[in-house]
Amino acid sequence: MFHDACVAVVGWRRSGPNASTLPVMPRVPFAQLPDDARVWVFASASELDRPAASRLLDAVDDFLSAWNAHGSPLVCARDWRADRFLAVGVDLSTAGASGCSIDGLFRTLARLEPELGTKLLGGARVFYRDPAGQVQVTTRAAFGDLAKAGIVSAETPVFDTSLTSAEAWREAFERPARQSWHAELLTR
Repeated sequence: MFHDACVAVVGWRRSGPNASTLPVMPRVPFAQLPDDARVWVFASASELDRPAASRLLDAVDDFLSAWNAHGSPLVCARDWRADRFLAVGVDLSTAGASGCSIDGLFRTLARLEPELGTKLLGGARVFYRDPAGQVQVTTRAAFGDLAKAGIVSAETPVFDTSLTSAEAWREAFERPARQSWHAELLTR
């Protein structure tokens, strides 16, 4: 279990005697993050409708507004794509996110999963666009089976949820499978 010290470090508690002393952290538009900003990508197992997406983004915005690492403000941002992909970024030139502060972000998302009725955390999922342009999700093994069946190919657009920089999020998040680590799954 996480310690109260971690909770205090990320500034998550907004009630009680310390609530008025928590500074508002500098959130910026995602486009203002430098290319080398650290990014975490979260993918919803299902497309979120407008109310669910609003609930998720409001909760993330609340978290980011109070996000700090050992008392240092984090210049941070978030971006939302295709009704299921969330990127959260931190400008490392101002302050780096600590283990406790990152844990706080993950706890926030984990708490939302039951309410939203989807899974946001966890790996081993492959996201791709089908021929109709809809985002689909499957396992790595099943993606390989889809390739064997000719349903996906080297040209199938895939989403790289493992990337870690703002530049990669902007330029390489969605690309043909042949240009991504997904290519290795096509030959299994």
